[in-house]
Amino acid sequence: MTHQIAIVSYFSIGAYDTDTVDEDRILSEVLGELGISHEIVIWSDPDVEWEKFTCLLIKSVWDYFDYYPEFLDWIERMKALKIPVWNDLETIKWNSSKEYLLEIEQRGFPVISGLILEAESAPELDLIREKIQSDTIVIKPLVSGGAKNTLKIKLSEWDNYSQKLKDLLQEEDFLVQPFIPEVAEVGEYSLLFFNGRFSHAVLKTPAKSDFRVQHYFGGTIQVITPTPEMLESCQKVMNTYAPNTLYGRVDGVEINGVFHLMELELIEPYLFLALSDDAIPNYQEALRKRLLNE
Repeated sequence: MTHQIAIVSYFSIGAYDTDTVDEDRILSEVLGELGISHEIVIWSDPDVEWEKFTCLLIKSVWDYFDYYPEFLDWIERMKALKIPVWNDLETIKWNSSKEYLLEIEQRGFPVISGLILEAESAPELDLIREKIQSDTIVIKPLVSGGAKNTLKIKLSEWDNYSQKLKDLLQEEDFLVQPFIPEVAEVGEYSLLFFNGRFSHAVLKTPAKSDFRVQHYFGGTIQVITPTPEMLESCQKVMNTYAPNTLYGRVDGVEINGVFHLMELELIEPYLFLALSDDAIPNYQEALRKRLLNE
């Protein structure tokens, strides 16, 4: 079969890709080496002729949460076209709201889940204290990425933030989570999987006096070898919730030697392709099997 692949990306304004390696370009090079015709397209571009593509590879739709209603509409339009999509559209839709964390926790996995605050509700400090049981909390939109509108709040200073949170809740749902000291002290682990198989892993460490591990907030990243226990835990999450995915990233933290899930990234994760020697060959092999059945 002759393929015409769409590498699905976004229109960059520099908000989420500052100082990053262009993984769209790397994917393009990988497909070129495989002899597969392709082009990079913007998911929100109204002029894209989606019907001409034999497959969509969703790679860097990094602004989907900024235009969430439009993104959900786009998903429905792609479904109607019945073009193969990786990762598949139902998985992406499920993964787009952090409500999935509560679902995974209910299945018995160690998860940093939290409490959902519904849009237009009034945040109740007593309820948050009861459900979160932490002196410091992190609040983020239920549909979000890139640490957008993410706040770290000491509950002893609640009065300084309650109005701001009330204002934010006028727009959308939020998730309240306990602040995890291990994130600031050690960092957040990311394990990458292609076709459900482990590829490589990194440790993302926040800048001093910060809690956000994103590089554009000063965080650092290093390649690591996960412990057998960590790898087993992440593999179980992938096997249960992402069994037929082309790519997946399991983000989490170790607490008393137990890996706790913080994010299961199945939409547009940065894959750290330029950091690990194994990353690009493993990605290429996964694409070869998917697209060329080799």
